[in-house]
Parts: sequence; C-alpha cells; structure tokens
Amino acid sequence: MEVNIPALMEALKKSERISDPRMPDALAKATFSQSNSATTGLTFYDLESGAKFLYPVLTPLRNMIPRVSGRGGIQANWKAVTGVNTTNLGIGVDGGKRGGVMAVSTADYNAAYKGIGIENSVDFEAVYAAQNLIDVRAVAGRTGLEALMLGEEAVLLDGNGSLQLGTCPTPSLVSSITGGAIATGTTYSVRAVALTGDGYRRASVAAGVSGSISRTNADGTTTTYGGGSSQASTAATTTIASGSAGSIAASVAAVRGAQAYAWYIGVGGSELLAAITTVPKYLFIASAAGTQNASALSADNSTNTTIFDGLITQAFKTGSNAYWVDLGGATLTGDGVGGVVEIDAALKNRWDNYRLSPDTIWVSSQTAQDISKKILAGNANGAFRINIDMKQGMMAGGVMVTTYLNKFSMAGAKSLDILIHPNILAGTILMTSKTLPYPLSNVGNLFQVLCRQDYYQIEWPLRTRSYEYGVYSDEVLQHYAPFSMCLITGIGAG
Repeated sequence: MEVNIPALMEALKKSERISDPRMPDALAKATFSQSNSATTGLTFYDLESGAKFLYPVLTPLRNMIPRVSGRGGIQANWKAVTGVNTTNLGIGVDGGKRGGVMAVSTADYNAAYKGIGIENSVDFEAVYAAQNLIDVRAVAGRTGLEALMLGEEAVLLDGNGSLQLGTCPTPSLVSSITGGAIATGTTYSVRAVALTGDGYRRASVAAGVSGSISRTNADGTTTTYGGGSSQASTAATTTIASGSAGSIAASVAAVRGAQAYAWYIGVGGSELLAAITTVPKYLFIASAAGTQNASALSADNSTNTTIFDGLITQAFKTGSNAYWVDLGGATLTGDGVGGVVEIDAALKNRWDNYRLSPDTIWVSSQTAQDISKKILAGNANGAFRINIDMKQGMMAGGVMVTTYLNKFSMAGAKSLDILIHPNILAGTILMTSKTLPYPLSNVGNLFQVLCRQDYYQIEWPLRTRSYEYGVYSDEVLQHYAPFSMCLITGIGAG
C-alpha cells in the first residue's frame, strides 16, 4: 500500500494544534504564563517568615553605666568631704603641746529623678494582616524599648536639663573681597545662636534650629520643652568693599555648655540661616541657603527640664570643677613624639589638681581619625610600631590609634581607651573614669543610673480598636566626682 507522506505529515500537524473556536489556529497560545510581577498572576510569593530589623541600637554608655535602685523621694541626696586641711596648716608640734585644728571642706549634692518614656500602638487590622508572618504586637514592644534605650543614651551623654546658654555673644567679623562669592559693596548683618548637643542633632539648614518645642502626647496632653538653642546674639555688621569674590569670617567667644553654633546672615533684621558648625566660627562664602530668620530665636530655649543632665552637661557646669577648654576651631596639635598636646594638657591638669587620671576617651569618628593622624605623624621613630603579617603574602592597610598613654600617673604610664560614640559631636572630646583612686572614698560606682523605677512596659486599656503600649523608666544620672572628667570642645577637623 502506497503511503502519501506529505498528507500524513499535514494530518499530524493538525492534530497537535490547540483548537480554539474563538481564535485562528495561528494565534493560539498558553492559557497561563509566568507573570512579570511578583504580586500578580498565579505566582507564589516567596516571603521569608518574620521581618528584618535593619537599624543600629548602639548604647555604649547605657550598657556600661551601673543601674542601681533608688529608695524613693523626689531626688537622690548625698554629702561629701571635699578637702582636708584646706588652709594648709603646719603639722609641726612643740613638746607637750597639741597640734593645730585643721579645716575641712564639705558639700551637699542632689540629683532629681526624671521620667523618660515613649509610646507606640498596633491597630487590630495590623494584627490580622500580620498573621502567619510576625507577631506585630511583640514587635511593638521590642521597638518601643529599643527606641527608649537610644533616647536614653543621648541623654546620658549630653542631656541638658539645667544649664542655660543664655544669649549667644555678638560675633566678631572680618570681611574680605576675596575667598567667596558674596556680593560686594554691601553691608551685611550676622547673628549667631549657640546649640547644645541635642540642639545640634535637631537642627539643619533646611529645617532650621529648634526653639521651644510643644509635643502632643498619647493621652492628648502637651509637653513643652527647650529645643537646645540659646537666644540669638545681637547683630554684628560689616561692609564688603567693592570686589568680585566677597567673604566674611565670623567668630564668637565659646559658650560654656554649647557644642555647636548656628550662623545667620542678611540685611539687618532679615538674617537667614546659612550654616551650623561644631566650632565657634564660620567663613561665609555665599548667601544664606536656609529660610529661618534669626528673630525666631528671641529667647533662651537651651534646657529641657523634662530630662536630667548628662555627662557632658555635668562636666560643663562651673561647680563641677571638671576640666574644660574650647579650641575655637583650631585643630589638635601633635607633639612630635607620638602624643597630642591638648590631650596631654587635660591629663596633666587632672593629675596636678586632683591626683587622678581618666581611663576612657569618647570621640566621634572624625576626631578619632584626627587623633590617629596627629600621633602617627609624630617625628619620633620609636613612637609606634607596625607589625606585618606575611601570611599568604598579604599585608593589610590602615592604621588606627585605639589607646592613649597617660604619662601623668603615680602608678606609671596608664593606657586610656579611645572609643567612638555614636552620638558625640565632631569637635568634642569627653574623658571619663570608671573608678576614683582615693582610699576609703566610700564611692562604689563613680557614676551610676539611679532608678526610682527601672524599665517597665504598660499595655493601656483599650479605648479604640488599637493596642497601645508605653515603655518608661524613672531615673537620674548620679555622678559623685564630676571633677574626674575632661572636656575639650570646638576642635577643628584636620
């Protein structure tokens, strides 16, 4: 039997086609195909269980400082003997006679408790929607506690509940027809505002500097507190002579308690925010980029009376007798033999006056880098040593100074740790000590967080279809010997 091969092949092709009366055979296609979107079509959504928490919770001071229980009352109170034989009475005696009567100095101290807390909420629908993914109520509890700890860390460092900055000093101005792009042949007015550490972290050229802040609370009440800014200075004026590239160098006397400064420029009465610096000087090379007028800061809003004083604020206080110096924008100075002049001056001062030595230097990443540069640029060949590990023929680059040798100690050279703190401002160095080297001082923890009530969480009664949570603590930072601290501010980068 003869087979018609062409006819057979055509019959097979027809049998393999998808027959659809709605379209010609040539337009037939698959009913289902892969979607181009992860959330459309019949496509499995490959979602990992739970959620990732991609934010840092860096609280070195909170982790380091001992937390102890208070005993009630509204404040911690203690007395101290601060000196013996304060008149330097001679101790020689005649035969059969008694010695002279020495003078003793004493002081009374107190630290008022403050409540700290933060709240969040989870509505019912959020709980329903998160089923089989994550316990969103547990997330609310965790993130609330972490947010409170982060806020507490900033307060422990430089919270300012009592040290008023007052009115910023009037700027000193030097105008020039070179170095910038300010229009010349014009008279300019410049004003400055001093800022606390908290004030600096709240401020930006675009958003402006915070004055008085009114916060709406979860219960509908309001709380008002200072945003960390001084009263704006009196205006200083200068005229730039005719030229092509005008600039104005401005500076103010350092304000005790300030870690930063905001600078305003314009015609008289319309000075606008141009820059925010961590040193008490600024070079104006262009017109103001901000829109906030200095007249908005007509009062001192430097303190936040709802919080306690942090370490830096306690060191700033005149009565603390802590070491403080402001460099006015100058950079640190290497001594040529592996040290830093300004750090050595602070350490020597604490030994000469109090016979003690700090053990930790807290700095920003910028200042840590600057300290390393000054030390490694020393001219003494023996000031440091580099070890090269030739394993697998590899050599790693980069050198960082992590400790500093204090030469002023009766026990011999003492090593201080250099630690980067996530909240400390560039241009500020804080030195602290964990112990007091005095015999029988009756001081266990040199500084501690005294808690009338340590961390606690409240799940409030339902008032809407939402679970509301609050995380709180009632505490104060208690420092028995603030004179053990050293503070250097106004450090220029470099």
